[in-house]
Amino acid sequence: MAKHAHHAKDRPASKGRDAPQGKKAGKDKSGGGKAASGGGPAPADLRSLLRVPAGDGPVDLAAFDPSATPGAPPSKKHARKETEELRLRLADLQERLFAQSTAGDRRRLLVVLQGMDTSGKGGTIKHVATGLNPTGVRVTAFKTPTAEERAHPFLWRIRKALPEAGEIGVFDRSHYEDVLIVRVHDLVPRATWRRRYDTINRFEQSLADDGVTVLKVFLHIGHDEQRERLLARLDRPDKHWKFNAGDIEERAMWPAYQEAYQAVLERCSTGAAPWYVVPANRKWYRNWAVSRLLLEHLEGIDPRYPQGDFDVEESRRALLRS
Repeated sequence: MAKHAHHAKDRPASKGRDAPQGKKAGKDKSGGGKAASGGGPAPADLRSLLRVPAGDGPVDLAAFDPSATPGAPPSKKHARKETEELRLRLADLQERLFAQSTAGDRRRLLVVLQGMDTSGKGGTIKHVATGLNPTGVRVTAFKTPTAEERAHPFLWRIRKALPEAGEIGVFDRSHYEDVLIVRVHDLVPRATWRRRYDTINRFEQSLADDGVTVLKVFLHIGHDEQRERLLARLDRPDKHWKFNAGDIEERAMWPAYQEAYQAVLERCSTGAAPWYVVPANRKWYRNWAVSRLLLEHLEGIDPRYPQGDFDVEESRRALLRS
């Protein structure tokens, strides 16, 4: 793998622009376009609103509103209350997922989070993982590749971080950096990164075949909102550690990142591992939407507590005699 260019805090920062909620520009009917405002009861399946359909043609990121709230509860207050309730359901399903792995079930779930700097990957992980058992969650933040990682194929370090049976894995950035930042900064030949789309699709299909449910989320933040969040970091001394002058340089490359993300969403949203675009200008919506997407994917796995392979009543009697 080619060495990444210098970036703030060794982050291979990847930026996008205004992203679609699962449809091409001009054809969005999900509430993810510019006119979307959210409100009303939550949909039975948020995935249907936020999914980027496989093989649906070119994606135009500029046509969609990062402040949209497709499928959201009627207010921020309601959304936060529902997010708290979702945590209880997520905790129950996570326990079931882990429990069934003790009986040999290999199924697990991988959450891939991508987005520009300040889009809220870390904040999303913090809010969504609250209430989950940390022993069953594996979080990996992918930074600039080390010398050892650069000596291997780009998926080498990804494979090492995959969740085990019964676990929920979370990637803060991922293998997609190798078709995003390397493309924008010209770190590898064009022919190299162009081949990687198909390699990634085959890799994710192999994960699905091996019992991994892949949930890929692009946190969609607007250009103006990113500026405000960067300025907020400058205004607060306790947030200066999050800021680097390289963040400003990256903003100048916004159009190039837009093109790179459009290609990712178009070429790597598959039946086995579709992309979901979550508007991220409103943090309350972002947290609610990702929590709900995670819930829907866990419900799709439908984990069950395994039956015991022992006589319950005989074990009870034995314990009472002990």
